[in-house]
Amino acid sequence: MPEVHHETVYFTGRVQGVGFRYAAHEVAREFEVAGFVCNLPDGRVHLEAEGTPEEVEAFVAAVGERMHGFVRKVDRVPSRRSPQFSGFMIR
Repeated sequence: MPEVHHETVYFTGRVQGVGFRYAAHEVAREFEVAGFVCNLPDGRVHLEAEGTPEEVEAFVAAVGERMHGFVRKVDRVPSRRSPQFSGFMIR
């Protein structure tokens, strides 16, 4: 199976309890990406996305724009790997 672009993304700020996961799920419908979004115990939101580099880049940027008033910092770790997700879900 061919490899896909993958990113692990951590959003820091006031990102829990503000509809962040739901917003990320809704934004994912506009892009050809797969993965998940979940809250972390330390207050950050963890997002995993895979697809083409362009789709993943545009998706992560769109999530950041949608939630810009709440996000203080975004940490992104890109990689290439075989696909591991089907669809995009909230965990």
